[in-house]
Amino acid sequence: MKIIIEESNPGEEDQIIIRCREMDENILKVISDLKMKQKKLAGIKEGNITMIDPANVYYFEGVDNKVFLYCKQNVYETKLKLYEIEEEYKNTNFFRASKSVILNVTKIKSISPAFSGRLEALLFNDEKVVISRQYVSELKKKLGL
Repeated sequence: MKIIIEESNPGEEDQIIIRCREMDENILKVISDLKMKQKKLAGIKEGNITMIDPANVYYFEGVDNKVFLYCKQNVYETKLKLYEIEEEYKNTNFFRASKSVILNVTKIKSISPAFSGRLEALLFNDEKVVISRQYVSELKKKLGL
């Protein structure tokens, strides 16, 4: 892969051009990562709205028709639905870990086997998240196992 960087003229908009034979997973991930850097999530806590960088989110969880996003120390509510988050962040470091959880793989400290073919992920904030057996193969794919 060859990378070329050219400075634009004053007043010109920055642009990124990707020239490839075919769109593979690596290219889709680069595009998603670039897009993700530009987006912020609105997190609601005690009536206040905080703009959150998606890279700081450990996981999203759906509970009682509400969706919460968990950061290192804080939990926020978001107005997004899990299926919207899953679609918005596909081809990124986020993946569906269960019916009610979307997990950021960069926040996983370790993984251990759990009951009935499931896995348990220990996160860097010392929380544990269960990965349902139907999503284990997706996790392994994300981790390159």
